[in-house]
Amino acid sequence: MEKLEDSLKYKTWKNSLLQNGTKINSIEEISTIRKKSGEVLFALVKLDAVSEDGNKLMPTALLRGDFVTVLTVLIDKDSKEKFFLMVKQRRVANGAIFFEHPAGMCDSESDPFKVALKEVEEETGLKIKKENLKFLHKDRLYTSGGLLDEAGSFFSCEVELDKKEIEEFKDKQTGADGENEFITTCLLSEKEVFQNLKNTSGLLAMYMYLDKSRSF
Repeated sequence: MEKLEDSLKYKTWKNSLLQNGTKINSIEEISTIRKKSGEVLFALVKLDAVSEDGNKLMPTALLRGDFVTVLTVLIDKDSKEKFFLMVKQRRVANGAIFFEHPAGMCDSESDPFKVALKEVEEETGLKIKKENLKFLHKDRLYTSGGLLDEAGSFFSCEVELDKKEIEEFKDKQTGADGENEFITTCLLSEKEVFQNLKNTSGLLAMYMYLDKSRSF
């Protein structure tokens, strides 16, 4: 059973506080959820800490750790038409189908590139290399800094394939064994992506990708 203070997400969060000049008086573990393996998944903690300018920080933090998002584009070798390779699955937020870019948590792996490679293959079946991945933003971006430690590394990935190879990624059933993932892949146009996306990280990835694409 992994102790909270030994987990990567706890150490990363605490080190970030210290590096930004925070004085930590105490951290109390309120509740921790673990995977079947005993690895820390989420944790709610009570914090007594003072910022470098002498003000107390909010006393509650939800530790979730870092994540990666990989906006994945398949390009037809002949026509150069672009298809956004996405996944769809039902989510606990409201029980509805969510369309998403391949993504995943950096639970015990500090290298976002390794997590990105793993998640793209696990969720879509597409095998890519590190050199296929491009940062959409130079820094990790935080989801909700008032409560969550969660921060994401946003990547894009473009792969040229034959049209027949691209079609093989339509409506595949994927997902990690033992993690209650029931995922279906889909190929969408840019217009269809914006029609179906309902999450902020997905939209942010699209805007950053299009901004970089149109700046060349």
